[in-house]
Amino acid sequence: MTARAEAAQSTADGILDAAIELFAEKVFEEVTLDEVAARAGVTKRTVLRRFESKDRLFVSAMDHAVDEMVRQREEAPVGDVPAAVANVVEHYERWGKNRLRLLAQEDRIELVAEHVRGGRTYHRGWVEHAFAPQLAGLRGPARKRRIAALVAATDVYTWKLLRLDLGLSRAETERTLVEMIG
Repeated sequence: MTARAEAAQSTADGILDAAIELFAEKVFEEVTLDEVAARAGVTKRTVLRRFESKDRLFVSAMDHAVDEMVRQREEAPVGDVPAAVANVVEHYERWGKNRLRLLAQEDRIELVAEHVRGGRTYHRGWVEHAFAPQLAGLRGPARKRRIAALVAATDVYTWKLLRLDLGLSRAETERTLVEMIG
């Protein structure tokens, strides 16, 4: 029984990994269950039996990815600006293009928009946690502005601008973000 359960979980994980890759490469509408199945090395029927629909597969794939993302982001030490920046840049090196593709679709696809809203909420909470010492003593509008500045400095769009658009190296991107945060 254990071997069967492990094989089933391995198949599900393979499907989810294939779906995550495809949703990172293409817009939602262009991803097909046939492609997911082919990339995972299973049949479309297996994908449907396990996930029932493309929408459910998307939600499951994003939940699967979020679990990994959260584990990695929670490793950022509180109050250590260079380490927190290195952590968020590592996150974007792995997930940035996926996040950007999802952000580009949020106004068209409610399912994607729900996922993106959750990501924004998580990122703000992460900022408040990771930079808690930098926020200590700030109240009211001053605290709100500082949180907004930290969210903006560590946002995927800032990483994109520095790393992809301006061509900074990863190390230069990290140094720039640390300087922005001050």
